[in-house]
Amino acid sequence: SVVLGAIGGALHLVSGKLRRQILSAVGAIFVVAMLEDVFSQILRTIGLGSTTRLIYRAAALRIIPAILVAAAGFFIGGRDKRERSRIVEYLADPDPAERRRKSLIVAAITLAVVIIAPWLLGSLLSEILATTAIFLLMGLGLNIVVGFAGLLDLGYVAFFAVGAYTSAILTSPLSPFFAPEWPWWYTLPVVVVVGALAGIFVGTPVIRLRGDYLAIVTLGFGEIVRITFLSDAASPWFGGAGGIRNIPGIPLGFDTVSGSDPEYILYFAVALVLLAAWVSYALLNSRVGRAWTAMREDESVAEVMGIDTVRAKLSAFVVGAVLASLGGALFSAKLGSIFPTSFELLISIVILVIVIVGGMGNIVGVAAGAVVLIGVLGGPRQPGLLQEFGEFKLLIYGVILVYMMLKRPEGLVPNVRRSRELHHEEMAQDAWLKAQAEEAAGEAVT
Repeated sequence: SVVLGAIGGALHLVSGKLRRQILSAVGAIFVVAMLEDVFSQILRTIGLGSTTRLIYRAAALRIIPAILVAAAGFFIGGRDKRERSRIVEYLADPDPAERRRKSLIVAAITLAVVIIAPWLLGSLLSEILATTAIFLLMGLGLNIVVGFAGLLDLGYVAFFAVGAYTSAILTSPLSPFFAPEWPWWYTLPVVVVVGALAGIFVGTPVIRLRGDYLAIVTLGFGEIVRITFLSDAASPWFGGAGGIRNIPGIPLGFDTVSGSDPEYILYFAVALVLLAAWVSYALLNSRVGRAWTAMREDESVAEVMGIDTVRAKLSAFVVGAVLASLGGALFSAKLGSIFPTSFELLISIVILVIVIVGGMGNIVGVAAGAVVLIGVLGGPRQPGLLQEFGEFKLLIYGVILVYMMLKRPEGLVPNVRRSRELHHEEMAQDAWLKAQAEEAAGEAVT
């Protein structure tokens, strides 16, 4: 600890650029060493599996690869912000036609990566990415409720459960009271309708509630749904503690996709995520989205301005509920069986942490939060890339959340408006200090 403290103190004595380069080099070594399984799988897929032993030895990097990785990290860390933001400048072309063309190029490259990645990464990593995408889908839905409309919903997992049970009841031959055995595709319209009705059912009683009271009521709703699915009284309809089993996968005509095919499940998950992102972006820039923003800033002022806050709240709950229900439908087809214990309160908390850590109100930020928390650390009961820290993941969640609240409350990829709101006092104080300094300098000159 003394040595580490000395090193940390020495870093503050060097220039900011050199310190950034050193930290970048150390971080690069750590990432490459911890992601040994990822790189080994990619090398095996492209026929270079034998080179793995030249890079890794006893779960660690060999000396020469470590030096090369550190050099690459050192070089990348030394590049200034203007060089690192060339992609943004490339896309931000003033000519609309040119900007559209460049966006299509980036979209085509992204689509190619999405198509190739599952087969390049293998089953285990595709499973992790599919789980990440499902949590991201729910995160985008909760981002509409919390990030756009400013409604703190702590029972969001209930909508996830409603979608999962609706799809399971309509597809499974072992459904307790009603087993039409529909194909998964046929259940999607029903899942959307039931999810929307659930959103209205939750949103209607809490129309006049705000802040903590709203959070408590939605938390109660989430627990009511879970206990209802778990209870013996409702077991003739929902299977009780035994849940619903033998849920078929997603039929494609030539085959059926299930949890044993994580590569295909990943495609469906990414498709739903893209749909949710498009819906979020379209609504944010619409009249409804502007109403949500005004309501989030100050609900009383929004009402005075003539905004129908009742309709705005209900629409936020409905859209968020539908997206979570679609995630639940995919979740049930992926697992093949569902149980009430899969929809505990912890799921709602984790999704909320994803939104907060990533950047509340920002679509890209929510994606970053899902990748960091679910993809790297893993879900509450799902593995992540760093499986070595599996038993400590909830502790790490808490540490990350506390750190972000203290040091970067706007999130990893913040919404511009929210970032200004959170740092308004700091900006005002800096402006006052600058004005005082200029005034003092002027007096000194005179």
